[in-house]
Amino acid sequence: MTLLEPSIPTIDIDPDVQADVDKFREVLAGYQTGDVTEDVFRVFRLTNGIYGQRQGGTNQMVRVKVPYGSMQPEQFDMIANLVERYSRGWAHITTRQNLQFHYVQLDQIPDVMQHLASVGLTTREACGDTVRNVQGCHLAGACPHENLDITPWAEAAYQHFVRNPLGQRLPRKFKINFSGCDTDCGQAMFNDAGVIATTRTLEDGTVEAGFRVFIAGGLGTTPFPAMALEDFTPKEELLPTLEAILRIFEQTGNRDNKLRARLKWVVENLGFEEVQRRILNTRKFLLASSSYPGGLPTEVRVADDAPAGIGNGAAVTQVGQGIPVSIGGASPYDRWFQANVVRGIASGQVSAYAWAQLGDITADQFRGIAAIQREFEADIRLTNRQNLIIRGLDESELPRLYELLAEIGMAEEGAELVRDVVACPGADTCNLAVTQSRGLAKAIGDALDAEGLGTIGGLRINISGCTNSCGQHHASDIGFFGAERRANGRSALGYQMLLGGYVGQERMHFGDKALRLPAKAAANAAVRVVRQFNDERTAGESFRGWLERSGGAAAIGATLKDLDEFPEYDEDPDFYVDFDETGPYSAEIGESECAT
Repeated sequence: MTLLEPSIPTIDIDPDVQADVDKFREVLAGYQTGDVTEDVFRVFRLTNGIYGQRQGGTNQMVRVKVPYGSMQPEQFDMIANLVERYSRGWAHITTRQNLQFHYVQLDQIPDVMQHLASVGLTTREACGDTVRNVQGCHLAGACPHENLDITPWAEAAYQHFVRNPLGQRLPRKFKINFSGCDTDCGQAMFNDAGVIATTRTLEDGTVEAGFRVFIAGGLGTTPFPAMALEDFTPKEELLPTLEAILRIFEQTGNRDNKLRARLKWVVENLGFEEVQRRILNTRKFLLASSSYPGGLPTEVRVADDAPAGIGNGAAVTQVGQGIPVSIGGASPYDRWFQANVVRGIASGQVSAYAWAQLGDITADQFRGIAAIQREFEADIRLTNRQNLIIRGLDESELPRLYELLAEIGMAEEGAELVRDVVACPGADTCNLAVTQSRGLAKAIGDALDAEGLGTIGGLRINISGCTNSCGQHHASDIGFFGAERRANGRSALGYQMLLGGYVGQERMHFGDKALRLPAKAAANAAVRVVRQFNDERTAGESFRGWLERSGGAAAIGATLKDLDEFPEYDEDPDFYVDFDETGPYSAEIGESECAT
């Protein structure tokens, strides 16, 4: 193994992780000699978190699994070194709280995996037809609204399912997500198994904390809202419930057609009542399993799942989609404090967002975050809106934190507000994308800032480079997905605009189609919608409430129809060139490696 400089303190490597690395070396060697076929190696590679890129050849994307987004300083340091040595100098936070970096050469992958293992990180099952990264609300344990701290539960689910024989060759990928309350910052409502902590009052008046489990949600080309499996799932039955859901999916998922293989299609084919019956019946008899996961998991018994609680007299920060935020004040620090700090838990500690533009973090920023984590002894997590949140702070430490974040370019006020556009990697690296979604995301953010609208609260904008919704365009107030157009006899790049997506309060509304637009007009369309919402909304009115009052997505789309025009190529050739490209657009779609 080639050592990285500077050297970084390591932990004892998990034998299971080391076995994954050793096996990858062995199978890669077999592939290079021709003893392992292309199709077999592809499945093996994906199961180990390694994707091919649209550039072809030996270029690979490495996806690092980060359960519920939690990372340690030595891990940030290691990612910094790896992206400098093997990639482009930066890594990307995904909407599922993973980290990924690109252009790693195939023969370098085992060394990269070994370095990750040395600090307790793995790529195992970050991709492929497996149980993917277990997500969790980034505020878990630091939120004044939560019913339970879902952190140890997410850890228990991760530990139970990683390398579990049940999940190694599923009909399709399987996603689990945890939220600590019905605000659903973890976005449980569009996952195969979404878990939301809740409470119930028993006959003797005592209050019992437990969960509501939702199943068969999903985005993609055909979005499905998750449905409640039962009214209340006791703590002792949560892991058996999740295992029963996985078992039924493994048994009934469509193995002949990957486009209709997810759990949502099982419900579509069998009906919800039949799937529910099978899951609950399977759970009842799991007691006979030699690996029965019933009772309180060790992770919960050790770490405790008590909620953060609400502080006496403290200003409680509202969280979730659609919450208006007022940003004022004379100084950049004041504006950052108002927009980026979460307060109100019983311990008196606060949390603060660090902004990662487009979800990208450079090597120097990773090192800066590691230094911050050490100085403040903070807990840091990746968010599903592609930022970081620094938790466990004393309010007196915030000025120093702001200073350090400003030094590394991560102190922008309004992280997770409207200027903070979420995008998938797009046609930069993805085989399926037809547009440069990242370029549009930057264009929208810049246009909103130029118009003085960048820090409007209560709005989210998400972009995907194709219909597969890796950028979660269905779930945002304003969503875009890339689509090829024809204009003036030429191939042209365009987007479908959606309006009104929302997730929260155990509800899931998918955005409705407004209109199709040329890519170079999409930023202008976003600005006009944001401005109209800002000018017309009543006090505290949500975007979806305003949209319904204004006639819906189609009515708003009709006011933008003047933007759906392509000039002649000779008049404005830039309309036919995608963001970050130099030549005329042409849709080039490769074979799917496995849409996220």
